Amino acid sequence: MTSMTTVPCRPVHIGASGWLALHAAAFWAQGAWAARRMLDGSDDPLGIAAIVALAVWLLRAAPTLRVQPRMAWLAASGALTAIATAAWLLAPPLPAAMLAALALAAHIAAWLPQGVARAPLAGLVLLALPLVASLQFYLGYPLRVFTAEFSAWLLQAAGQAAERSGAAMTVNGQLVIVDAPCSGVQMAWLAYFAACAVAAFVGLREGRFLRRLPLVGLVVLIGNVLRNTLLVGLEARPQGLSPAWHEAIGLAMLVIVIVLTVRVMSPQTRRGVPA
Repeated sequence: MTSMTTVPCRPVHIGASGWLALHAAAFWAQGAWAARRMLDGSDDPLGIAAIVALAVWLLRAAPTLRVQPRMAWLAASGALTAIATAAWLLAPPLPAAMLAALALAAHIAAWLPQGVARAPLAGLVLLALPLVASLQFYLGYPLRVFTAEFSAWLLQAAGQAAERSGAAMTVNGQLVIVDAPCSGVQMAWLAYFAACAVAAFVGLREGRFLRRLPLVGLVVLIGNVLRNTLLVGLEARPQGLSPAWHEAIGLAMLVIVIVLTVRVMSPQTRRGVPA
């Protein structure tokens, strides 16, 4: 008679990171589309920075994630996943990918400990998508008109003859076109990326993040108008402005906007000094 030893079956435990990875893999079609769009030149590959920032945050936070997810957020994630799957078959790729990103954001929210802000992480998930070209297409022209109008006012206040015509300006009799890079779309993307990343890594509370987010938009608008005003004023001179100085001034203003954004999103002590 042969004796048999029974080996008890042990349940396989999949942690939060594993479930999130499986959920992300389920959106392989949306991911492949986003990767193609970022790598073939159709859009700026800025989303890679958001992916890296989100991955680093999740790796650092892995030991503190909940053992059991919140069912309400998990149900919302499941509903968004179903809608995103249907949208992938019926709607344009970008809206479908945005729904998939929101589904992943809801899934991440289900595992977060009490008190951890969800909005900055959802922002990073959305910013991981190839958004810049679409934002430029839909918002670029209105932003260029806005920038040109306020730049004309500032130049007039400085004593120069300036007026706007469409997305172009006439300064001292010289026509200067406010082109797509001057719309501020890329500056806005970088500023909101900085805002979400800083808020996530310093642990800014949800309410404070949401209250300060409009200030980021205001900083971007003011920074872009000042950048355009300075560049147009210098370009309209008889000697013009060299490409090197044009790039340097634009980069300097971008750095100022990012620094101010980080300042806006930095936690404050009681005395108002950044922690």
